Order: sequence, then structure tokens, then C-alpha cells
Amino acid sequence: MTPHARQPFIQTLSALAGVLVLAGCSQPTAQSGPPPTPEVSVVTIATQPISLTTELAGRTSAFMVSEVRPQVGGIVKNRSFKEGSDVKAGETLYEIDSASYKASHNSAKAALTKAQANLKVAGLTAGRYKKLVKINAVSKQDNDRAAAELLQAQADVASAKAALEMASINLGYTRVTAPISGRIGQSSITPGALLSANQASPLATIQQLDPIYVDVTQSSIELMRLRRALDSGSLSASTEARANVRLILEDGMEYGHPGELQFSDVSVNPGTGMVTLRAVFPNPGQQLLPGMYVRAILEEGVRDQAILVPQQGVTRDSKGNATALLVNVDSKVESRALTATRTVGDQWLVDTGIAAGERVIVEGVQKVRPGALVRAVEITAG
Repeated sequence: MTPHARQPFIQTLSALAGVLVLAGCSQPTAQSGPPPTPEVSVVTIATQPISLTTELAGRTSAFMVSEVRPQVGGIVKNRSFKEGSDVKAGETLYEIDSASYKASHNSAKAALTKAQANLKVAGLTAGRYKKLVKINAVSKQDNDRAAAELLQAQADVASAKAALEMASINLGYTRVTAPISGRIGQSSITPGALLSANQASPLATIQQLDPIYVDVTQSSIELMRLRRALDSGSLSASTEARANVRLILEDGMEYGHPGELQFSDVSVNPGTGMVTLRAVFPNPGQQLLPGMYVRAILEEGVRDQAILVPQQGVTRDSKGNATALLVNVDSKVESRALTATRTVGDQWLVDTGIAAGERVIVEGVQKVRPGALVRAVEITAG
């Protein structure tokens, strides 16, 4: 084909290609389908009875503490206990030189014997004068004097008895005994030391460690909240609450013996706003020592219709308010404000905002918004 003949042919092909391109551009594009409905995991809320507890920090203290002091002065002759050992009430701890006290005791005893003899003579004399005065054999003045001397003799006997009793007491005080049973600490004196009556510094200190006290503090606000809950009936007191105090030791282990709440202080510390609570625990092995830091778990009561929501289903807004996303009966997402003040394990205890039977979203919260249609998959809370 000659060049002049090919030119019309090329132009015809170009025009035909343009028509085909225009035809292809004019065809409608394929439309994409609707987005899939997002899937979320939900937990259906149900009420259940739970026992509410409070964990409070505190320290142990001895059940009884007694500082041993002498009640008479003298030289210590003997110490009859081992430091750090257990002693019984009435057991002799120290012996003070008793020679001078024995002498005083013997002197008082002799004075009593003399007073009793004088009383016997005065009694006989007064008896004779009482008969003689009736026949005017003695004057009334002599009779009155004999009666007065009898009274004086009786008073002398009473005074001598009191002196003998005091001497006996002082002689007994030369044996310094344990006022209570417990564990005795370090002795501040040794044999040969000079003691004075009722001295300021104690000879030793005895502490009764079984049972033992645990003193904890609780906020007055929390105490008022607990009382309001009990008064309103939302929380019922457990009949075994007094026996359900547990103890967590410093190393995180739980103490093997349950304790009992003894009392709550009648005043609030104005500096801290705290109230002191005292519990008593058995301590047979003396594992607990005074001054140890512990955490006491106290039972507040039982909530019969408690609503628990998994923690992953509850979020906080910018103001710190608790919120949750729910799936309603129309399978749409709904936002709900909650009142959740405390946790129970890995769940929030909810007071208001959710009712039994409602479904809370616990997984997939990030990909849905309130009002969106979702497909809810039930899972078991645990």
C-alpha cells in the first residue's frame, strides 16, 4: 500500500479507537457493598450477694503491758528470771535484802504483844471500877479514867496491828513479783544495785502477747458511708462480722488465725480525720510481736443484690466519672453514666446506672459509638 493510501486507513483506526475509549468510559463502575456490622463482646449483668470488706493498715500492740518497779528500797540480792522468757503472774523476779524489813516486822509484832497485854490489864481494871463505883467504893472520876484507859489500850492494839500489817507488807515487797503473765524484756539492773521505792525507771517490762491487739485507722468519711448503707438497708450486717477480721502480714502472707473487732474509738482525730479501730487476735505461737506493720481486712456486711461490672467494661471521662457502653434490645450501642465507687476483685461494684439483665460491652469498645448497630457476642464474666 502506498503512503498516500495508508493515511486514510490510519485515521480511520484512530477514530475507531477513540470511540471505543469513550464507550468504555461511559460504562457505570461497580458499586461496593455496605460495611459489615461490627462485632462486640458483651456480658449480661446479674445481681448476686457479696460480702464487702475493707482493708486497713495498722500496727500490733501488746494485750497487756506492765512495768515492774520496786515498792520498797534496798540492795538487790538476786534476779531470778531469764531476759526474754515467759513469766507467770506472782512469780518472783527480784529479791531485795530483807534484813531491815524483818527487824521492823519483829518489832511491830512485839509492839502488838505489848499493846494486847496492856489492853488485858486495862480491861480488868475498868471492869472492877465499874462494880465498885456502884457502891461508892471508888470515885466516878477514877471509874471514868479506867474506862478511858481501856479505850486507849484498845486503840493501841489496833495501831499495833496496823503497824504489824504494814511491816508484813513491806517485808513481802522485798520479793518483786510479776504483776501479769507474759514475756519479760531486758532487765535494767543487776544484783547489787540500789533501788528506791516507786522509782521512775522500771526494772523490766512484761508484755502479754497472747492474745494481741491490732490497732487500725479508718477514715471518718468511710465510717459514715458504711453507717448510711446499713441504715438504708442496701448493706446488711453479717452475724459473723465480728469474727471475720483477717490479717495480712508484712511479707504479704495471711495470718493463720481470724480476729475479732473489739471497739471503735468514740472520737475522730482532728489532725488526720481518722477513727481508730481495735481488733484482737489469738497469738499462740507469738508470731505477732508489738509494733509490727499489718493490714487488717474487716468485713463490712453483705449486699444481697449487688451489681458487678467487669473493669474492662467501665471507662472514665475527662472529669473522672464512670461510664459504660451497653447494647440495648435493638442491638444499638448506648452510653450510660455509672456510680462505681469501689472494686471487688477485677470488677466494679456499681450502685446506680445499670440494671440486671442489661448487656455491657467489654471488648470492641474502641470500634463503636453510641447509636451504632452492632452484633453482640455473649461471653462469661470471670
